[in-house]
Amino acid sequence: MTQFLIEGGLGQEGNLFLQNVLDNGNLMGFKMVGALVSAFILWDIYRRHPNLAFASTLLFVVAYTGIVYWNIFSFVMAGF
Repeated sequence: MTQFLIEGGLGQEGNLFLQNVLDNGNLMGFKMVGALVSAFILWDIYRRHPNLAFASTLLFVVAYTGIVYWNIFSFVMAGF
C-alpha cells in the first residue's frame, strides 16, 4: 500500500531511513528480511520468556495493524 501511494504521488514515506530504501526499489525485500529477523528474535525471547514474547508480539501486531489502517484511510481519503 505504501509503495503504491508513493509511486502514485498520493503520499510520502515519513521514515527517512525507509525513504532511502524505497528510492532504491528495495522496499519489499527490506520488509521481508526485517520480518524474518524479527521472527527469529521473538523466537529466541520466547524460549526464555514466553510471556514477554507473547506481549511483544501482540503489541507489534496491534501497532502494525494501526499503520496499515492509517494507510488504507489515507488511500480512501485520496478519493479511491
